[in-house]
Amino acid sequence: MNKSEIIAQFDPNSAGLKDANIYGLPFQNEDCEIIIIPVPWEATVSYGSGAVKGPEHIFEASFQVDLHHPQFPELWKKGIGMDITPEHLSALSQHVRPMAEQIISMHEEGLDISLSAEGQQLLKEVNEACESMNQWVEERTEYWIGQNKKVALLGGDHSTPLGYYRAMHKKHGKFGILHIDAHMDLRIAYEGFEYSHASVMYNALKNEQLIQLTQVGIRDYCAQEDQVVKDNNGRIDVFTDFKMQSQQFEGDTWKMICDEIIETLPENILISFDIDGFDATLCPNTGTPVPGGLSYSQAIYLLNAAAQKRNLLGFDLVEVAPGDDDWNGNVGARLLFHLCGLLDMKK
Repeated sequence: MNKSEIIAQFDPNSAGLKDANIYGLPFQNEDCEIIIIPVPWEATVSYGSGAVKGPEHIFEASFQVDLHHPQFPELWKKGIGMDITPEHLSALSQHVRPMAEQIISMHEEGLDISLSAEGQQLLKEVNEACESMNQWVEERTEYWIGQNKKVALLGGDHSTPLGYYRAMHKKHGKFGILHIDAHMDLRIAYEGFEYSHASVMYNALKNEQLIQLTQVGIRDYCAQEDQVVKDNNGRIDVFTDFKMQSQQFEGDTWKMICDEIIETLPENILISFDIDGFDATLCPNTGTPVPGGLSYSQAIYLLNAAAQKRNLLGFDLVEVAPGDDDWNGNVGARLLFHLCGLLDMKK
């Protein structure tokens, strides 16, 4: 059957079939306009774990999402497909994770890794594994771009989209990133890991094609990261949670704040959404939850405004980690569906 015939026979009001694509959709990836690349990876996480299972968790939760989105009622007809799960990356992440834990323990004990031959070898293996992951993500993104698909990434920890950014730079040239997160992720080789989840934006900024980084919801960062912001001479704008809450307490509307945020962004943008940018009640099982953060409604309003006023090229959603219930996956699956709707707005 062709795509039109599949749409005609599919009942979007019924329960999704378990052997279907993400959200219970009946399409093969070749027939989908939007492709989501899952990256099950958390080699360098420094606190809570579980993000490696994020893509799987969101996929399972997606079958509970009603397809009649109030803002994008026809979205399901466009086709949203989940790419093949790279089991080799999941296995590699699990292989080097104990090595990373050993390095983290050495740091916590006050040992100088540079003086330890064993520590240096472990660090080399972890960094090489992370670069291998980056290369796979870059190549897979390029593959789907070459198939004329709109491409998004689903982590995994926040180190996972670096290869995605590289591929998007090759395709689109200069752009900015709207980065929603509790953390700046501007640490320099955090704990010795060149591609740490806490260093992804620092690494992304090494490419001069990234002309603007606008960070929203930030509420946990170190002096080194603050200095990176200052050293970038206006290339980074930071809207801390404290600043935004203070503005609202003093009378600014959320619309006014969102307008101020969007004004910093260039025409072409990516969105990078770390789930811990939300209030922790929406993501209690994420690896590094922090008090404060955006409500779901605040985030949706900001995302809508950004996509309406700028050209959204793609997005990544990271750090969703399963716990003892389906809550994190539920929130992640609904946010992912909305982001796909915004990406579909790009013609």
